[in-house]
Amino acid sequence: MDDDNEPRRQRAASLSAFLKEDLSLLGIEELQERITALEGEIERVRNFLDSKRGSRSEAEALFKK
Repeated sequence: MDDDNEPRRQRAASLSAFLKEDLSLLGIEELQERITALEGEIERVRNFLDSKRGSRSEAEALFKK
């Protein structure tokens, strides 16, 4: 997704709309695909968060010297 230039407010609104989507309109296969996509996104966010924490720890260690 190439929406890095999109204002945060619009991205948050998109996420909010996604989370409020009426799931009763989706079939079993679509629901399973949604779960798979969300699990992948959770993993991607966790990895990015770990990377940010590592960068922060490295920066803190550098400035403590």
